[in-house]
Amino acid sequence: MTRGHFQRWTDRLKGTPFHPQWLLGSSKETGAWIASHARGLVLDVGAADRWVENQIPSSCCYVSLDYPATGRDLYGSRPELFADAAKIPIRDKSVDVVLLLEVLEHLRYPSDALKEIHRVLRPGGKLIMSVPFMYPLHDPPFDFQRYTTHGLERELEKAGLQIDTIEVTIGSIETAGMIANLAIGGSIIKGLKSHHSSLILSPFLLAAIFLINLTSWTLAKILPNWSNLTAGYRVESSRAFDHESI
Repeated sequence: MTRGHFQRWTDRLKGTPFHPQWLLGSSKETGAWIASHARGLVLDVGAADRWVENQIPSSCCYVSLDYPATGRDLYGSRPELFADAAKIPIRDKSVDVVLLLEVLEHLRYPSDALKEIHRVLRPGGKLIMSVPFMYPLHDPPFDFQRYTTHGLERELEKAGLQIDTIEVTIGSIETAGMIANLAIGGSIIKGLKSHHSSLILSPFLLAAIFLINLTSWTLAKILPNWSNLTAGYRVESSRAFDHESI
């Protein structure tokens, strides 16, 4: 089995407990969260394949933005705007909602990007953001940082954004199970690259992923969550109303 065959095979397993990231939940849940906040002009920063466009209400005006080195060269995306998130080519106070989904960790200058988001948001406008915390290095070399809740609060407040909510994406037990499964999946991919003799164990390793997923999902229903450990965070923040806007 080649790496390409393995990738296509795992893609077919999405949504099943045989997939290493099954515990993260489905994109439908994320889409519903985004749709509940979408209104007016929605700017999707780091839009990649623009999957969000089909999740938001048709009454919204959707504008996608991505960086050429990642959006075009890595994902082959076709946004309305190719630009740096730290230099958004949109006028002040013109956007109702900014989406920043699994993007902040990939920004070389995250503080500058958040200040730009503050600039383009209307007073009362919202930033809807998700970020990883316990998650492997991905899309190298464009993976620069991870944030704790305190780090997120610091960055948002520094940019002038007020924090509405910060929530974990999944609980501690599910996160531990997902990390174990990603380690197993990563080892299989590494073995495929090097034609390692351990590949003979692949069927047993896939069975282990299935068992870890179901065990973690069950334990998460029984045990209390330890909020210090999570795969990532969902953040809702907003630009305060200006005095002249009140």
